[in-house]
Amino acid sequence: MAPDRTGMRSPTTGDRAGLASGAVPLAVRMRPVTLSEVAGQQHLLGPGSPLVQLANGDREGRGGISVILWGPPGTGKTTLAQAIARQSGREFVELSAVTAGVKDVREVMERALAHRDLYGSTTVLFLDEIHRFSKAQQDALLPGVENGWVILIAATTENPSFSVIAPLLSRSLLLTLQPLSDDDIGILLDRAVADQRGFAGSVQLEDAARAALVRLSSGDARRALTALEAAAHSAQELDAPDMPNSDHESEALGTRPPSIVTADGVAAAVDRALLRYDRQGDEHYDVISAFIKSVRGSDVDAALHYLARMIEAGEDPRFIARRMIISASEDIGMADPQALPIAVAAAQAVQLIGMPEGRIPLAEAVVYLATAPKSNAAYTGIDAAIADVRAGRMGVVPKHLRDAHYPGAKRLGHGKGYVYAHDAEHSVAAQQYLPDALREARYYEPTGNGFEREIAPRLDRLRRILRGD
Repeated sequence: MAPDRTGMRSPTTGDRAGLASGAVPLAVRMRPVTLSEVAGQQHLLGPGSPLVQLANGDREGRGGISVILWGPPGTGKTTLAQAIARQSGREFVELSAVTAGVKDVREVMERALAHRDLYGSTTVLFLDEIHRFSKAQQDALLPGVENGWVILIAATTENPSFSVIAPLLSRSLLLTLQPLSDDDIGILLDRAVADQRGFAGSVQLEDAARAALVRLSSGDARRALTALEAAAHSAQELDAPDMPNSDHESEALGTRPPSIVTADGVAAAVDRALLRYDRQGDEHYDVISAFIKSVRGSDVDAALHYLARMIEAGEDPRFIARRMIISASEDIGMADPQALPIAVAAAQAVQLIGMPEGRIPLAEAVVYLATAPKSNAAYTGIDAAIADVRAGRMGVVPKHLRDAHYPGAKRLGHGKGYVYAHDAEHSVAAQQYLPDALREARYYEPTGNGFEREIAPRLDRLRRILRGD
């Protein structure tokens, strides 16, 4: 068979079953050849964008800006690099920071310089997992990048601000990749089923199986295609007893109906239960509701259960983290003032390290929130204050609290009689702060839980001093 433009031979009908179980993984076979085939990341692939310019640049290097691609696994970092190299016709060298050292980098730079001098062409160097490179290893990249011997396309799953040296960052364009949407994953699955590089129509996905694969992928294209390959291979194996054996019969394989991939087949192939969970439907709201109520109710085991269900169903971890931040303020509040910074730290950690590792700080925060003392006093306090404001119960700002810095303010009595709190004993002065209409209002009433046990007597003393008692 003659090789196609991907370097692989195109399968005949008789090859389809073999192709499904070929040595080259489906995710590799289905890797786009040009940027137009890329699913997702459209915010980086518009007309005139840096990546499009890089792909359309000529062999002499025009349009050659080094870039750092930052994003979660399976979002297309390697795919973009290879598509750019193929589409531009430039030399392409791929290194992995896991196995390459300074010697390997220098050899690439020397060859790239010689190639430029001899043939006038620029080399694209794709460096995967650049965050694993030490400072010395990254320093070795600088001469080639700065002098244009290579166009560096570096990929990382970690924040480059912390993992890439400043000189390299300043010489590169940082581009952030987003997790693929459900629609993007669906496009990739449909293409793999129909395309000659994939199953060429030899398998068919039931709607429920397609939805399961999309859900299991969690926005990771590689995970989706790997699961599809496993499920499709299982479906074909089940049909194997009925497969024709003779060469003559194999020629008629194209007339055979495709093997059907079911949702149960997907579950069996990936050895994982399929959760009934629609990120846009009732189950989404039911599970997050149960999660928050379990945290509020101090049932740490139930809270971890619902966290696990959301993670396994592919829920956006940033959504989970946002709900935890709200819970820390609404349900725990001043009973444990550390709950909010811990929830915020978990949200930042997920953003920095991504999934699946992000499950660990999420779980840590969930355990802290669920076992923390609870109080909604701050939450109910602000709601009560807002209710008064909306009802028109406001009054005017007392004159001694009004701004007295502009010309004529003092003549109006603004600031007159104001007592600077730090001049009073304990830095608390007997003074009215609320408007007359709300002089006796009490919005915050601490509970006896956690840290609020200490706040309650202190607040009582403060209010007595303010009243002049």
